[in-house]
Amino acid sequence: MEKFDVVVVGGGSTGVAVARDCAMRGFKTILIEKGDLGSGTTGTCMGMIHGGFRYLLPPHSDTQLVTEMCRESGIIQKIAPHLVFRIPYLHLITKPVDEKGLEKLIKMYKFLDYFHKMKNTHPHTYLSKEDALKLEPNLNKDAFFGAFYTEEWGVDVFRLVVATALSAKEHGAEIRTYTKVIDVLREGDEVVGIKVRDVFSGRVEEIRASMVVNAAGAWVPIIAKMAGVEYRLRPTKGVHVFLDRRITNFGIIAEAIDGHYLVLLPHENTMMLGDTDDDYFGDPDDVKPTFDEVEYLLRSMERFVPKIRDARVIRAMAGLRPLLYRWGVPESDITRRDEIVDHEERDGLKGFITIGGGKMVTMRLIGEKVTDLICKKFGVREKCRTRDEPLPGAEREVDVLELARKYGLPPRVVERIVHRHGCRAERILKYTKDKPEWKSTICTCEPVIEAEIRYVLREEFARTIDDIKRRTRLGMGPCQGCFCTFKVAHIVSDELKFPVKEIHKLILDFLRERWKGKQSVLRCYQMGQEELAQSIYMMVANYDRLIDVME
Repeated sequence: MEKFDVVVVGGGSTGVAVARDCAMRGFKTILIEKGDLGSGTTGTCMGMIHGGFRYLLPPHSDTQLVTEMCRESGIIQKIAPHLVFRIPYLHLITKPVDEKGLEKLIKMYKFLDYFHKMKNTHPHTYLSKEDALKLEPNLNKDAFFGAFYTEEWGVDVFRLVVATALSAKEHGAEIRTYTKVIDVLREGDEVVGIKVRDVFSGRVEEIRASMVVNAAGAWVPIIAKMAGVEYRLRPTKGVHVFLDRRITNFGIIAEAIDGHYLVLLPHENTMMLGDTDDDYFGDPDDVKPTFDEVEYLLRSMERFVPKIRDARVIRAMAGLRPLLYRWGVPESDITRRDEIVDHEERDGLKGFITIGGGKMVTMRLIGEKVTDLICKKFGVREKCRTRDEPLPGAEREVDVLELARKYGLPPRVVERIVHRHGCRAERILKYTKDKPEWKSTICTCEPVIEAEIRYVLREEFARTIDDIKRRTRLGMGPCQGCFCTFKVAHIVSDELKFPVKEIHKLILDFLRERWKGKQSVLRCYQMGQEELAQSIYMMVANYDRLIDVME
């Protein structure tokens, strides 16, 4: 039986960061994820690598956390520049502020200059109502008194996770997706590995290791219980809504009907609105947005951007924040800090580490701290290199127009591939030299060509249509997979040699996953879009009958 130095449980942002750092420092590492990379909490976040001004204000007042977030934002920009994009924000002042109060606010924002330098953004600037309306005429002039202009950085979350996992693999780590932990192996007061089951084949096996790192996000308490220890979280549910078009090129920050801050921001080729923050006590595998949560977001932001109702709401998503357990604190006031628990110190259980809390922007730093602890335990003196070594695709810059001319593709198509894959985009484009038909556009909303789909199936751990969606954004645009699902299923069948029945199952699984995000937003224009999708798959393709046969 093969034995590893480190097993990392969880393939979200934290887990892949731990696996990468451990592999780079020479540990024989394996990462285990029960679904796809980034398919849990990480994949439902807002996709911001920001400094978090609100964490400087009471009740947080956490300068150290904000410093870490700003510094890590700068590091991600350096090691993965192709994945990040600058977002200008208008932070609306929605309550009357006297001259003294306004002066105090401006001083606070000027204090932030220190943080802006770390995260490579321009300083906050106060704007009068008139100036703000010149920048964004779609704002409701009667709903605010002024605004602060600020900037933050967005990131393609799924690509960041996949790139980090690829780096881990290229440094020797093994990456296993769709592999579920069913038990933690103990011998006396020591964890010696895990027992896992392959989700597709059902095969059960044991994986032995000197150290098991529990980085399972909202599922951390479940893995801890398997090891015979207790670790409590206070998970809160966050819901985001997506619109089919850009109604502003600014991020808009404003207060919701209950005083909670909401953000409307440009997101890839769509618009994102979020988010909610409510305690969640249910099954972490069954988190869904509700009609009321979607309407709360829309009605609150409609006060400030009335044109939001002109756009089509194409889907909503819900996820859990694995926050540290705190009693007597409102959800939005719970610290966003991380916690690394050495169970040998706390419970006398050797070989087991748990990670709770944390934010996506600090993923690399958490990975460094966990690996430092493992190095200390193993007597290894290797230094961390994750802050300096570029992620796959960031090794050099590329010229989009030159690549477009070289391979005979529209610049927009090449630009999107480069945004997702950086300089490794040319590996994808080279496929089209021998197979020019692979230039065919499979998803027109993004766009995504056939060559990219085949590449992620061959090189990036993708095994389902949903996996392809996360790596390429296929099916995430305005049509929500209405027209591309059959086409991509054919490619998956050709690449993975799945039997026909398995391909139909993949299509159904993908449509069900899309439905989870659509059922709570069915209103106005989206009803017509869903009628069209249902007609294609249920009435023409007869998938309603196929469901009965397969189940």
